[in-house]
Amino acid sequence: MSERADVDLASIYPKPSPRVIAKARPEIDGYAEKFIAMSPFCVLATSGSDGSVDASPRGGNPGFVRVAGPRRLLMPDRSGNNRIDSFRNIVEGSGFLQLIFFVPGIDETLRVGGAGTLSAEPDLLAGMEEFGKPPRAVLSIDVRESYFHCGKALMRSRLWSSEAQVERAVFPSINEVVHQQTNLGDPDSQAVVEARYKTQL
Repeated sequence: MSERADVDLASIYPKPSPRVIAKARPEIDGYAEKFIAMSPFCVLATSGSDGSVDASPRGGNPGFVRVAGPRRLLMPDRSGNNRIDSFRNIVEGSGFLQLIFFVPGIDETLRVGGAGTLSAEPDLLAGMEEFGKPPRAVLSIDVRESYFHCGKALMRSRLWSSEAQVERAVFPSINEVVHQQTNLGDPDSQAVVEARYKTQL
């Protein structure tokens, strides 16, 4: 493991303003609840018992993450690659996690921190059916902190700008990339990959 750089952060960055500190709330308030209800996408970050870190994209229809109370969120787990890195971290690590929620067209994001537990209780799964099927598991999040993040990063990236979108054809399909990297699987075209995706949502 490489040594950490000896950097005096206080000499580089000024202290955050009182407002920046005060905006962190201990629960989901009405503004955060509305934002989560509009959000079709978030990133889930977890840490393992060995100190490793995982960040995983999660998506669904707007409001796919449900607010079950001021201090509780429910996130369904849909089909994926079965690596379950995030869930291993939650089960085997500290259980602490962070979420960043995105709403298309809004540059600000919502950050939520807390602790997670997993459930495969049949009634809970049945109540979170989406895309014609129940989730495989549900992540219950005990919210410890929630705050809105300024929109500078998304403004710099022009993430929602149609002018910033690239043509999908400029990059090979994920199957083509993985086939070249590993010599495993079939080098399916993007059209084939997308058609398969639609049957596995």
